[in-house]
Amino acid sequence: MRLTFIAILTMTVSAALADSHSDKCLVDATDAFDLSGAEVETLYACMEGKMLAGYTKGDSEIAAAYRSWTNSATRPAVAGAHGERFLQTFANDIAAEQYLKFEDEGVVMPAGSILAKESIKLGKEGKPARVGPLFIMEKLEAGGAPDTGDWFYSGVQPNGKPLKIKQSFCHNCHVGWEDSDMLAYPVEEVRVSMN
Repeated sequence: MRLTFIAILTMTVSAALADSHSDKCLVDATDAFDLSGAEVETLYACMEGKMLAGYTKGDSEIAAAYRSWTNSATRPAVAGAHGERFLQTFANDIAAEQYLKFEDEGVVMPAGSILAKESIKLGKEGKPARVGPLFIMEKLEAGGAPDTGDWFYSGVQPNGKPLKIKQSFCHNCHVGWEDSDMLAYPVEEVRVSMN
């Protein structure tokens, strides 16, 4: 009888511990480049709801709308920028046609184009992955922001509050893609095909 009670107690405690971690998105890697595509898809499935719930806690119209836009990739991937976070980029209707061409030269995005990038940061060893900011790029009318190629950079924190960033901080990196109108694209292996 005592053995049965101990076995039941052990199973109950184990189940409770498992349930307490079920909302955490754990991966067996601390380097984002070490995950397979399938592992990234599993991580994204775990994080997807957390990202949307966090970004929409505030009053950002973009955070409320971006999930209805065109998804530019089959899954998130790390390109190296944005702190080696996994990024998943969505393009509004104005941006989608041009952005999804993924051209490297002669790109001119139309005014009103908006890109929203979800981000996920891996945790340190034994720690769960974390929702990162929703990074946003908006193309303004010609002359609207001459210092940044007419792009306005912003973001939403995982708690729904606006991300405080300097325009020059974002633009100083994006200017490296000047021939593609400051656009960096998802890595080739995950890009959505236009066909």
